[in-house]
Amino acid sequence: MNRLAAPRGTHDVLPPRSADWIRLESRAREIAERFGYGEIRTPTFESTELFVRGVGETTDIVEKEMYTFTTKGEESLTLRPEWTAPVVRAALQHSLLAQPQRFYYIGSIYRYERPQAGRFREAHQFGIECFGFAGPEADVEVIAVAVNLISRYGLGGVTVRLNSVGDDVCRPRYREALLAHFRPHAAELSEDSRRRLERNPLRILDSKSPADAPFVATAPTLQDVLCDDCREHFASVRHYLDSLGIAYEVDPRLVRGLDYYTRTVFEITSTALGAQSTVCGGGRYDGLVASLGGPAMPAVGFGLGLERFLMMVDAAFPRSAPERSGIQAIALGAAARERLIAIAGGLRAAGLAVFMDYRERKLFDHFKFADRNGARWALILGDDDIAAGEIVLRDLERRSDRRLPLSDAVGRVAATLVEGAPDA
Repeated sequence: MNRLAAPRGTHDVLPPRSADWIRLESRAREIAERFGYGEIRTPTFESTELFVRGVGETTDIVEKEMYTFTTKGEESLTLRPEWTAPVVRAALQHSLLAQPQRFYYIGSIYRYERPQAGRFREAHQFGIECFGFAGPEADVEVIAVAVNLISRYGLGGVTVRLNSVGDDVCRPRYREALLAHFRPHAAELSEDSRRRLERNPLRILDSKSPADAPFVATAPTLQDVLCDDCREHFASVRHYLDSLGIAYEVDPRLVRGLDYYTRTVFEITSTALGAQSTVCGGGRYDGLVASLGGPAMPAVGFGLGLERFLMMVDAAFPRSAPERSGIQAIALGAAARERLIAIAGGLRAAGLAVFMDYRERKLFDHFKFADRNGARWALILGDDDIAAGEIVLRDLERRSDRRLPLSDAVGRVAATLVEGAPDA
């Protein structure tokens, strides 16, 4: 019989690795809330139409990567491939956009792609969405949230890459400039780029195909055709980043992979994995709310992949032996186990972590179990100890013991550990 396993492109998060996830999610929440963002949670699946209209028909996500299924009522639903469109849908459904709003999210996304290092078919993201502010200040606030989180981990080789993709005024001019550039080379472009040439030539700039690289490298840039308003907006974004001391590089080839972006787009990359890898990315999407049936509403946000980020942290800071903590409760015999269960309960109620193995085992085996749990102390009780009215508290690092009165074991153990590790 074949062993059951997690589906290809997914993974389990097990202890002690789960502690890294909890720490990252906690830091992300703390930083987002410090900037005034509140958590939003949306369903794992949505109407397929939401992503077709919101993300864009010519994006890789919609064309190739969505997990779409049909219900018994023949309604087309899609597992969430990105968070921004669902957040907009929720804000509209609950009439939240009569005034500015700030949301953050932490949760899963689903994309059908070839699994590889740092890329999964079920992945997880932290991100924020800021609604109601058209000015460059909001763009900089969003970038600052991401920079704050990444800085908390001290990653090296981090670069903020920045560009403006214009708006409805200047982007049509850029579209014509791209068509004039790419059309003479249409036969030499990749299949995907040939298909997108007339529908959305801007998407060719995001191509990873080697066939497209020489033509992308010589393509005109948006900076050449930005309207005055977009040029001023971009200059102000740079000014505010400078004032906050956030270093950045202007990358005229950066367009991001989603159709809804306007004006500011950005990526934060790191060399922690050797080659330059994207940590997070985002930008402004002033037209998305209206395209989904809402009012004209400026908005900006980003998404950060948790799996990829933790891989970078691991590469930058190789793991050392974790610091030992907690108490291993060791009962030698049935009578000791009965007494120790109550003592362990009291210690947990006092805020201490207690591990316990309920099996009949030799003391050496209990110590091996304590090592596996990373316990700092062992609380040992046997028949002789009960007869003497004592319990043994052992420091597993110093290999020293202290005998404490059994009648007040909870209070004496708690007091001893608060004061410091027991001495011999």
